[in-house]
Amino acid sequence: MIVDSQQAAIALLADPASHGIDGPVEIIETHISRIFLAGDRAFKMKRAVKLPYADFSTAELRLEACRKELDLNSETAPGLYLGVRSITREEDGRLSFDGSGKLVDAVVEMKRFDQSALLDRMALAGTLTPELMTGTARMIVRFHRTAPVVHGGGGAANLAAVLDINKAGFSTSHVFYATEIEAFDGLFRKTLARHAALLDRRETAGKVRRCHGDLHLRNICLLDGEPRLFDCIEFNDQIATVDVLYDLAFLLMDLWHRGFPELANLVMNRYLDEADDEDGFVLLPLFMAVRAAVRAHVTATQIEEATSQSADLASEARSYFDLARDLLHEYPPRLIAIGGLSGSGKTTVAEALATHVGPPPGARILESDRIRKAMHGVPSETRLPDRAYRREVSIKVYREMAWRAGLILSEGGSVVADAVFDRPDDRKFIETQARDRNLPFLGIWLEADPALLWQRISERTSGPSDATVDILSRQLQRHAGNVAWRKLDAARQPADIGAEILGMRTA
Repeated sequence: MIVDSQQAAIALLADPASHGIDGPVEIIETHISRIFLAGDRAFKMKRAVKLPYADFSTAELRLEACRKELDLNSETAPGLYLGVRSITREEDGRLSFDGSGKLVDAVVEMKRFDQSALLDRMALAGTLTPELMTGTARMIVRFHRTAPVVHGGGGAANLAAVLDINKAGFSTSHVFYATEIEAFDGLFRKTLARHAALLDRRETAGKVRRCHGDLHLRNICLLDGEPRLFDCIEFNDQIATVDVLYDLAFLLMDLWHRGFPELANLVMNRYLDEADDEDGFVLLPLFMAVRAAVRAHVTATQIEEATSQSADLASEARSYFDLARDLLHEYPPRLIAIGGLSGSGKTTVAEALATHVGPPPGARILESDRIRKAMHGVPSETRLPDRAYRREVSIKVYREMAWRAGLILSEGGSVVADAVFDRPDDRKFIETQARDRNLPFLGIWLEADPALLWQRISERTSGPSDATVDILSRQLQRHAGNVAWRKLDAARQPADIGAEILGMRTA
């Protein structure tokens, strides 16, 4: 009966004449919305449904949700959201936009954009790039910095409420057995209990905010060449009021699930580089698992209304379910340090390696160049003056790197440290972080012919490193001394070097 009351409004929006266009109206359906693409406009309608986490069962509730969606998304996607349109039934029985009759439904009017600008479409097309995902990570950091802090309960209690919603969501479908749902939920509760104290500390520190809430690739688009967030959760403040890293975790999980683990690791690292939020790194596998569980039950719910493709939806729901379970597996913390002179390929090797160290989204890469830039308050691409590389400054950089590594290791996370490490004291700083915690340490020293190092530095066009051939010359003159770390040939392919490191035993 609820659904039938919406059919006339659907017919109105699907009719090209309603929009003054000649071509067909394209309709996109999700589990809670319908989007009508007409000419240069898009009209988003809430489905007339009542779920454990969303109630759109009356026209008045749908109108209220549309108004809230407009308000919340206008800042993160300026120019995309144009207004809210009411659909009313006039005295003659016809439906109209913004009439004086009885409210039948409501839609959000948006500027239509090319669907190829959606990041999920770009993922399918293979056009996501490290540069684009770096820009996306930085954009999310800016959004989180201004998101309202909400102190409505402990961090652990906040996430427990999400688990409650997930469990209720699973009960609305028939894809999963009751016994496996119970075991699944029990594993989540056990992992949550292990991290409860950290979650509560983060809530106290203001890390729980009114966030986007649905931050996956389909809800990020390119507008005027810039990544923009849109279609946030407007229908349930509890779902959207979360730890900022839980908000980020949906994007990380989406990238990982779609087969882009390197980009997931990159987005995580670029976000943490900008946000300075190392203490929450160890929570990301749990947060990603919860996000995968959300996708599992949402996808399973779609099957209940699907007239076709039920088998495909069931398989997709199961893949998310299995990913969530895998993400909750415990991994021992690990510290790997990659050293070598400028041009030896440390950063490339670290990036090739990090995806495979620890649970998804992989290891935290602590890069001395990025830490140095952050300490001077400049973007990583900004070249620093020579005085920023004085020995007393470098000591601070290496100590900061060691402190961050120790923090992450203490919480159970894994680290790949990337720096020149040509001085014994610098190597000792990082080694001590593992030794003091009775954890294994693996130090790698990349060796290469000076001619190759000079060539690589001369051809370098971007990145956080300020190294020049003059800096390399000084490094060669200084000599690294007796390096006890494992020595590898830096002339080889980074992927091959990474594979060899993964096969090594740590001391």
